[in-house]
Amino acid sequence: MSGQQRRWRGRLAVIDDDTAFLQLMHDLLEDEEDFEVLIRREWDDAYKFVKKHRPDLVILDIRIGGEERGWTILNLLTFDPITRPIPIIVCSAAIQSLHEHQPWLDKFGICALPKPFDFEMLLEMVDRVLAQARDGADEQVQK
Repeated sequence: MSGQQRRWRGRLAVIDDDTAFLQLMHDLLEDEEDFEVLIRREWDDAYKFVKKHRPDLVILDIRIGGEERGWTILNLLTFDPITRPIPIIVCSAAIQSLHEHQPWLDKFGICALPKPFDFEMLLEMVDRVLAQARDGADEQVQK
């Protein structure tokens, strides 16, 4: 956008160790859909990264660096009162692990999207989760 301030639809943090996936998410979500996309490849400081940048939504992989380290990140994010309100979408090819953790995901209202997925499905989920988060924030303000 030459000469104009870009109007972002929201700030998304994508945490995944797959460089090609991160580039795809950046290209599709930022360049095509006008989200500000923050990228994190390393799992060990991902929680601090989210806490510092306070995105509107986190897209998180479970299998990072060959191990299911995403669950550790998810625990930290959901148990910290500062990051707990940030909605999370788990995108992972660890299908069995997603099924095993489904009750826990449901408890915290975390959406799961198995890889590979259709981009339109991800986009619909992002829009829905952000709308629910905004509605929840509006309800809190009205109380």
